[in-house]
Formats: sequence, structure tokens, C-alpha cells
Amino acid sequence: MALPNRVKVVEVGPRDGLQNEQQIVPAAIKIELIERLADAGLSVIEATSFVSPKWVPQMADNAEVLAALLASPRRRAGVSYPVLTPNLKGFDAAVEAGAQEVAIFGAASETFSQKNINCSVAESLKRFAAVVNAAGALEIPVRAYVSCVVACPYEGAVAPEKAAWVAQRLLDMGCYEISLGDTIGAGTPASIQRMIEACAAVVPVENLAGHYHDTYGMAIANIYASLELGVAVFDSSIAGLGGCPYAIGASGNVASEDLVFLLQGLGIDCGVDLAGLLAAGRFISAHLGRAPASKAARALLARQGRQ
Repeated sequence: MALPNRVKVVEVGPRDGLQNEQQIVPAAIKIELIERLADAGLSVIEATSFVSPKWVPQMADNAEVLAALLASPRRRAGVSYPVLTPNLKGFDAAVEAGAQEVAIFGAASETFSQKNINCSVAESLKRFAAVVNAAGALEIPVRAYVSCVVACPYEGAVAPEKAAWVAQRLLDMGCYEISLGDTIGAGTPASIQRMIEACAAVVPVENLAGHYHDTYGMAIANIYASLELGVAVFDSSIAGLGGCPYAIGASGNVASEDLVFLLQGLGIDCGVDLAGLLAAGRFISAHLGRAPASKAARALLARQGRQ
């Protein structure tokens, strides 16, 4: 199969990345980061998560952040700010704050599901059905994440059929897109392709997205392997922010800068300005007091410094 001509990049750094930071990032910094990402051309930016601040203190300002983005004079046409809503309570709070798109998250691993959201995979799907039904009544689109699609920190390798089973039920439930997450970054091009082939047998490939962490340095290789099978949507995190609190040693999602550098090198349009992306990554990294984790960002910024 020929590689896609265009790829949609879903930026998850402001939520999936920052939620793992120990130091609380002020709402104003989050808002500025998201607006810089939009200025760089990203059209889908996951803004925040409507979860209990008891479990994720970093997202306690969720309503403030979302409201500011929706009302901002800098807001660009065509940019969406989906938010994570793990249950009906979170969904109701997100709607009250003005959410226009939401996301839910499940897992292909029973143990990970129990550790992460304190219920079985089957029970989680029942919870999600309630959210999807409520969203459907309000004509709010729902995106879904599936964690541990190739490996689990507790169970080891995960059978591709397990990921496919969950993905199919989320699609049937009404989710428009299923993001397949290699949560601990243990996937390789071979295991990722086996998983995608199993999922694509029950879910149209145009409804699938890749969400690959870079723990073992395989994220970019896994993206290319996914492109070969027709996947044209990928999640990424500015400056490589993130990790997984339930998977010791797991690094962040693939860096947005690395993904865009790859896509540009392949001649695949993604609508993102790499220079603007580098500036946004430098902005949040400076606030956090460290260099970007992105290899492309480090190389390009070093080259700029020599010029």
C-alpha cells in the first residue's frame, strides 16, 4: 500500500504530557502553550482532562483552561480542543465548561484496566457507553483511546485480537476514531503491524490512529510501519512530554517535532509548521526547566544556534 498523502496530527502534550508532571503548571502557561501549538498549524489539540483533581492534580484547572481557549481572540477557525472524560461525571463537567469534543480511554489488558480505572475491560465499556450515549444526544463527537495494545507492564505481550476486540466495540458504540496506544513503548514495527492488521480486520483503517510512546526508541519506526498499512492519524506530544504513571520507565508519547520531521521528509502533508512547533516546544521546556526530549528539536535548535 502506498503511504498516505496527508496525515492528521493529534497533539496530546497539554493533557497526556503535562498530566505526568510533578510540578503544577499554571493555567496561563497551559493556555499559551496550546495557542502556540494552534499557531503552528495543529488542528486537533487535546486541551485537558475532566478527572478528579484528587487523582490528577495537574488537571484541576480544566474548566478554566477550556473556557479561556474557547473565548480567546486568538482562536483559529478549524481548531478543535477535545478533552478527556472518563465517566459521566467528567462528561457533564466538560459540557458545562463548553466542551465540543470528548475522549474516553480503555485498555486491551485486564490488569492495566483494573490498575488504571479500577474496573474490568467489560465494565469500562459499559461506563463508556453511557458517556457516548450522552454525547450523542448532544451531537458531541467522541474519540477513544485503547491502552496497552501490544504490551502491558503487568501481563507482558498482549494478543492483537484483544486490541481488535476492544477497538471494534468502541467503534460500534459510536466513537468516530480509535487511537491505539503502545502505552509502555515496547512495540516494534512487526508487533505494531500485527496489531493494526487485526484491528483493521474489524475497524476501517480510516477510523484508526496510532499513539506510540518512545520508551525503547521505536516510536518513529512504528509510525512508519503504520503508514505502510494506511494509518493516517497519529497522536504526538510536544517536546516528547509525558509517560505513564502505571508503567515504570515508560517515556512520553512520540515527540511532535520528530513526527513532523518524519512526515516532511516523506513528503506527507500534515499542515504543521515545524519552526512554530520548535518554538512551542522550547517555550514549555523552558518553563519546566529542561531541554526538549525530541531528538529533531535538539538537532534543529543546535543548528540554529550555530548559524
